[in-house]
Amino acid sequence: MAKMTTLCYIEHDGKYLMLYRNKKENDINEGKWIGVGGHFEGTESPDECLIREVKEETGLTIFSYQFRGIITFIPKPGVVEYMCLYTADGYKGELKECDEGELRWVKKSEIENLNLWEGDRLFMELLRNDAPFFSLKLEYDGDRLAGAALDGRSLTEEKNKKTRRFPWGK
Repeated sequence: MAKMTTLCYIEHDGKYLMLYRNKKENDINEGKWIGVGGHFEGTESPDECLIREVKEETGLTIFSYQFRGIITFIPKPGVVEYMCLYTADGYKGELKECDEGELRWVKKSEIENLNLWEGDRLFMELLRNDAPFFSLKLEYDGDRLAGAALDGRSLTEEKNKKTRRFPWGK
């Protein structure tokens, strides 16, 4: 059965709130920087899951957010997770310590310097270029991105190019 999750990048002053995963045991994301979010519970909608997970992990209550895309994440053969990708730019509350890792505001221009999943670099570029709603499929062999497709079009041959040309790029 496929897992459903949310992933959110909260924006403030040219920065994203990033989570360095270093506290949870048996964490597929250990040692990586990601956004905040998590698994759906019960009959939650994507928005309900997003709001709950952001509050649990950060202490922040988001009220202005946008559903940006769906990521089909395949960490190994036979395993699939569908991630609802969001950005948020309105929140209230105070940042709290996260029990899954270290939260840090990182300049958007410095995100590329972090230890990210290879596929995250693809969707971060889409976010940076204000791409319209997208579907991104990411297949892994361990930590290596083995295949990628954007809106049904293979990116596998393009993944090693320095400059990808998305039609909506600025």
